[in-house]
Amino acid sequence: MNTSTTQPAVTNPVVGALSTLLGDSYSLMGETHLAHWNVEGSAFFELHGAFQKQYEELFEAVDDIAERIRAIDAYAPGGLKALAKLSTVPPVPTGAAPAKDFVAALIEGHETTTESAKKVRDTAAETGDLETQDLAIGRVRVHQKTLWMLRSYLKNL
Repeated sequence: MNTSTTQPAVTNPVVGALSTLLGDSYSLMGETHLAHWNVEGSAFFELHGAFQKQYEELFEAVDDIAERIRAIDAYAPGGLKALAKLSTVPPVPTGAAPAKDFVAALIEGHETTTESAKKVRDTAAETGDLETQDLAIGRVRVHQKTLWMLRSYLKNL
């Protein structure tokens, strides 16, 4: 029985790009959940609910991304340490912070994750993997819509 916890080297560029997207999406889910818990102020109810919808959507997305990795005959990375190493999503504030700071941090996280999804889209296109490209296009669309909403919140503050 092999009890090794190390991941095999990724040689498929689509799997590599999907793994990064998985790490970024998982991290963004955690950061959004943290913002959900800690946001305060006059916009609490509005943001608390919006952040919950966002982290719930991301929870489903990470499952879809990991299952796509499996569908193309690779193993999905997992565990908090492994996924954290794959992610470049910046953290949201911890503790007390103005609501706008949580929103601004999540904007950065969605921008980072959008770029990861675009990398998957482009890599999948180069290899003719239309199914993975479709998944990535859907992720870009979700992140762009979320960015529009988060940026709209910050206008005129």
